[in-house]
Amino acid sequence: MGPFLSETSKSPKSGQGDAKARDAAANDAAATDAVAKDWALVRGFLREHAGLIRQDAELLADLGLWIKAENIVEFGPAALARLSAAKTREKVARTRVEATARANFAAQAQTHAAVVDLLEARNHADLARRLDETARLRFGLVAAVIAIERPGGVPAGWRALPEEGADGLLGPTGLARMGAPRTAQALFDERTEQIASVALVRMALWNPARQGVLAFGSPDPNGFTTDMGSELVAFLARVVERTAERWPTL
Repeated sequence: MGPFLSETSKSPKSGQGDAKARDAAANDAAATDAVAKDWALVRGFLREHAGLIRQDAELLADLGLWIKAENIVEFGPAALARLSAAKTREKVARTRVEATARANFAAQAQTHAAVVDLLEARNHADLARRLDETARLRFGLVAAVIAIERPGGVPAGWRALPEEGADGLLGPTGLARMGAPRTAQALFDERTEQIASVALVRMALWNPARQGVLAFGSPDPNGFTTDMGSELVAFLARVVERTAERWPTL
């Protein structure tokens, strides 16, 4: 048959290979059974002689174990839980502080830009128009109003207040008020119904001084609240005072 082997001539070697595979599998199974039996013996020994492990500090350290006695409270998990909660609170607080800082920075930038715009006013009416436009476009408010007490003339675009009207809005000694509109809504005329919160700042214009109020109206009840600082609106009030004094009173 030449150099080629028949199927009959190959079968003995094939049979030997199968036998070796079966033997290997049997040996693996036997080894697995032996390990299981040995582990069962080890577990049984450890259960019966648990004190040997408890007394071996080095072995416990190597195994990453510690003794948990019945009369000892384990503070580890509770401490970790408190630490995690503290970190969560810290993260929330930090996020709020960062958000407030960004908002304050943006408000300051807008305020500075508003000042530049107000300083370019040409007269009382232009000043009132620029202020109202700044409030709407830069700060998202409903309106901004300059109000002045009588007697005396009221510049075009300004609102008239009765005598002691500033005291009525702010109190006899009040310099600023943030929060609910109350009677200040009347300053905003046809936009009164849109006003949900206000920022009011007292002004004194010309010499002899006439009392006035700078008023900003927000559509959001939380736009101006009593716990907010009034520094930025007070700063704008001082700018309006100085700018208005360029032109004589009526």
